[in-house]
Amino acid sequence: MPLKSIALAAAVTGVLATAPAASAASVQAADGGWLPGNCPQGTFCVWPNWDHPAEGPTATPSLVTSSEWSGNVPAFNYYNHTSRNAEITWSYNYLGTIHTGAECVRPGGGNFYVPMFVTKVTWQPRTC
Repeated sequence: MPLKSIALAAAVTGVLATAPAASAASVQAADGGWLPGNCPQGTFCVWPNWDHPAEGPTATPSLVTSSEWSGNVPAFNYYNHTSRNAEITWSYNYLGTIHTGAECVRPGGGNFYVPMFVTKVTWQPRTC
């Protein structure tokens, strides 16, 4: 029996020794975030529905911006692929009542728990 345990330990050690080091992106995904998918570096992206394969969102974003923006796009999740904090203004209709709000977004991904509309993106000097 001890010989089997030694052989198993040697095999596991061999696999671990040949495994590639984890990248920072993998660590980010493991921390509850996700990878930026098709959101280019230096932009803020919004997607209209949930789309999170392992590599990040791949659906066509409803918004990609590198500057302050206002308008009205459907939103379910977002990715801030910049080094700045963004403030996003949102709205949604619940049983005929329009609800609005704003959220400070650090770099990385996030989502809304109901489909909404993003109406404004501004860059914030303050910490979220």
